[in-house]
Amino acid sequence: MTVTIKPVDPVGRAFFAGEVSGVDLTRPLSAAEVEAIHAGMDRYGVLVFHGQKIDDEQQLVFSRALGPLETATGDIAAPEDRRISMDLNDISNLDKHGKVVPRDDRRRLFGLGNQLWHSDSSFKEVPAKYSILSARQIPNADGNTEFADMRAAYDALDDATKAEARDMICAHSQIFSRGILGFTDFTDAERVKWAPVRQRLVRKHPRTGRLSLYLSSHAGGIEGWPVPEARAFLRDLNEHATQRKFVYAHRWAPGDLVMWDNRVTMHRARRYDHTQVRDMRRTTLTNEVSSLEQAP
Repeated sequence: MTVTIKPVDPVGRAFFAGEVSGVDLTRPLSAAEVEAIHAGMDRYGVLVFHGQKIDDEQQLVFSRALGPLETATGDIAAPEDRRISMDLNDISNLDKHGKVVPRDDRRRLFGLGNQLWHSDSSFKEVPAKYSILSARQIPNADGNTEFADMRAAYDALDDATKAEARDMICAHSQIFSRGILGFTDFTDAERVKWAPVRQRLVRKHPRTGRLSLYLSSHAGGIEGWPVPEARAFLRDLNEHATQRKFVYAHRWAPGDLVMWDNRVTMHRARRYDHTQVRDMRRTTLTNEVSSLEQAP
């Protein structure tokens, strides 16, 4: 089969989010298919694959064909409470027995942070490259995922703001992003695990050379700035970057697989009926190097 990628919205947003056809993810990819997917990611930032009813092992084979994976250490579940492999992030509302967790469950409350605009694993010294999310079972309604194009957002900044932001270094931590929602129930070990890390605010894509804003709800400070001023500036940038003209909203169907480049996008989950099952599995490719090494 020949890989074909076309814009999801060719009129309003032809530059962002592509729909892929001609690929069967239940079988290993050819070298040509791998390169076509990388090229599609370089162009669109987000790729959508419909009708891919895959299992965990098939998702892992597909993901590893594109690059090395990071270990799923970003959630708050203890290892003995996990229901799937540490090679996958459990993006669900289920416990290890497959039951929907209660509304006040600590893991659910922590997971609500995914409803904030963020970039996956920006709280790690070496952050994420691609995220690959497979929808196994979804609620009857709602629960969309929204993606914002950080390349277009950077391009639309005025020259003075571009110059000001160009060399800024931000501090990222899940302690900060969850604190925005009032979640402060962290153990001492978790506070050590998620101590702030340094990330660039503007980074350069290694293949395309394009510059983008590297924003996230995990970002809670700017080196050399007072905290209130830094957070006000970052809030302004987030409001700018998530204007609807920069955003693609994906409405999930069972069997959808969506992948995105965390170097050039932010995303957020939307609310849904928490009593209904939402079972999604995410594999995540590591960026391999710190954002500090991708200076503009």
